[in-house]
Amino acid sequence: MEISLTSTSLTDVKTECLVVGVPEGDSVEGTSAELDTLISDLIDSGDFKARSGSQMTLRNPQGLSAKRLVLLGVGKADSFDALAQNDAFVGLGKTLKGLPITEATLDLASLTRGDQGAQERLGYGLIWASYEYTTTKPKPTDDDAKVLGALTLIGSDSDQTHVTTGMTIGQGANVTRELGNLPGNTCTPRYLADQAVQLADRFSKLSCEVFDEDALEEIGMHCMLSVSHGSDEPARFIVLNYQGAKDADAKPKVLVGKGVTFDTGGISLKPSAAMDEMKFDMCGAATVMGCMQSICEMGLEANVIGVIAAVENMPSGRATKPGDVVKTLAGKTVEILNTDAEGRLVLCDALTYVERFNPEAVVDIATLTGACLIALGRHNTGLLSTDDQLADELYRIGRETGDPCWRLPIEAPYQKLLDSNFADMANIGGRDAGTITAACFLSRFTDKYRWAHLDIAGTAWFSGGKAKGASGRPVPLLVNWIRA
Repeated sequence: MEISLTSTSLTDVKTECLVVGVPEGDSVEGTSAELDTLISDLIDSGDFKARSGSQMTLRNPQGLSAKRLVLLGVGKADSFDALAQNDAFVGLGKTLKGLPITEATLDLASLTRGDQGAQERLGYGLIWASYEYTTTKPKPTDDDAKVLGALTLIGSDSDQTHVTTGMTIGQGANVTRELGNLPGNTCTPRYLADQAVQLADRFSKLSCEVFDEDALEEIGMHCMLSVSHGSDEPARFIVLNYQGAKDADAKPKVLVGKGVTFDTGGISLKPSAAMDEMKFDMCGAATVMGCMQSICEMGLEANVIGVIAAVENMPSGRATKPGDVVKTLAGKTVEILNTDAEGRLVLCDALTYVERFNPEAVVDIATLTGACLIALGRHNTGLLSTDDQLADELYRIGRETGDPCWRLPIEAPYQKLLDSNFADMANIGGRDAGTITAACFLSRFTDKYRWAHLDIAGTAWFSGGKAKGASGRPVPLLVNWIRA
């Protein structure tokens, strides 16, 4: 989307659509007498309430040069926080997308109160709302349709920079959404590998290495391979390496994504209801892809490694069975009591592999447990960590960006639930504390670095109805963590 600046007054700006924010209890900052009178009349008459996210669209507003005026309620300053801003700006983006316009002008002072974070979230919301899945459901051709392709901002150069940053993060989230929304017969482990190679080809600071099953066997990633045994679709292990730090030897931050491109549960077959949504079981991998694109586009001065462990979990005569014992890359043995607890089997080898990068910190992202959805619903991502400082960083940034996470404990008593009579550990700990025991399992492979685990089973996608589809979370959280 093309972005430009103007200093023209709200009264005189000529545009197909002018967007102004209206706070509760106050007039618009820096507005004209004509616009202030118009808004006051609408509020006094009860036709418009400036609650956060409320909207009104007017054609040919009296006293203005704009053809349309969109009023967006921005509520009270102390309650228009990151979550409220995300909702309001996504709603604004949807409104602008639905209007027959090719350009619009936004008054940043009234929409964001001059706050950098709000400006970034405005850019993010507009780009997030612009996404539409058409890969296997193309839109009908309409030669007369108008598409919003240009935004004019009433603000400063720094304001434009912040809005553009938010848009770049939004574009990364939309990459994540697109990959998540693709059907499992399209988005396979090999497809993910191809997309990673294509991403690396676009940026000089990004390289990509892909390992096939023969290479994984030679490396010793038998636990990961045990998940793909039942599928005709071969596993792929993908390493994206971004070198952006001024010091080439600076320790990297590492993102590790679970990439189960379809999860039937294997021999421990899932119920058929909503099994189609298991195409979203690779949203951790999709998050890594989206983050790496945003990082490259922003040119961050950091070293970042994105690792994707991609498999398909299918039942067949070759599939791993309950009771089988497999050996991890770390040399530990695992008794597989439930083949539907496959994500941790994939991730444990990936978490061992990344030791070689001597990381500053590692965060894995995975749609790991249905128990996390039960515990936290679809608002908070589950956060578990053996490092208090890292956990605090992620929690704080999640709150600041409106992409929240909530910490759950990892304590010694939970580790005992993974005891096995026939291996070093079992891959499940029973029904109790399922999200915690899954993280306990992963923690056994992270002794050599700072580590946190994000369980996105409740936040990676919207379930059912017209909203069904990948959410793009937690791309904002992680990109901002890497920026910090």
